[in-house]
Amino acid sequence: MIAILIFFFAHWFLSLFFHSFFLHRYASHQMYKISKNWERTIYLMTWFTQGSSYLVPRAYGVLHRMHHTYSDTEKDPHSPYFFRDVWHLMLHTAKIYRGFNTGQSIPEPQFTQEYLPAWHKLDHLGHHAVTRILFGAAYVAFYILFAPSAWWFLLLPIHFLMGPIQGAIVNWCGHKYGYRNYKNGDHSKNTTPFGVILMGELFQNNHHHDKTNANFARRWFEFDLTYIIMLGLNKMRVIRLLPVGPHNG
Repeated sequence: MIAILIFFFAHWFLSLFFHSFFLHRYASHQMYKISKNWERTIYLMTWFTQGSSYLVPRAYGVLHRMHHTYSDTEKDPHSPYFFRDVWHLMLHTAKIYRGFNTGQSIPEPQFTQEYLPAWHKLDHLGHHAVTRILFGAAYVAFYILFAPSAWWFLLLPIHFLMGPIQGAIVNWCGHKYGYRNYKNGDHSKNTTPFGVILMGELFQNNHHHDKTNANFARRWFEFDLTYIIMLGLNKMRVIRLLPVGPHNG
């Protein structure tokens, strides 16, 4: 049982960190600068930790920029106010993401003007069905070896779809439940105390107020773990945090 719990939480928080740190705060918003070698290293770690649910950074970045521009309107790719449940929200988001990733849909130029990281060989490998199946098989094998009973296998779907599940939780809860520090013209909210569990990503109201600020916490009881780690990486000169610009929600 201990092995399963360690594996589950390690997968959850490592996947979540690179989701927040690389896909969200770098690919989407360019909150820090990084050398090409470090970018490739973190790119690789993002793929490995997300595994079967790998999200291609370029497509993710375009999708997320759309979310900010069209927040909680009909053109928002994942506003909870147009879907009856989280599952249908995920399906709709996946359809738009898939279109951008395959080139079947061309994003508006405003969403590709800023830098979007791309590593085409790795993206092709990570997005390939065989790669996803192999990761899924590795998760199943681990559970076969260490799960004390069949009930634990109910956690496997979370492993298989971890990246999209984390994104759906943030976009559903962060726009439906909680409190507001700012009036942003949308439904974004700060969902606590789950902000810690999602490593700062659920402080959506704060983030939508100023999308250039790498620190999603504003009040004394708000804690953005991803940002704390980023401060450490900045001190180690792995990344260079950029100054916060004028308010730009």
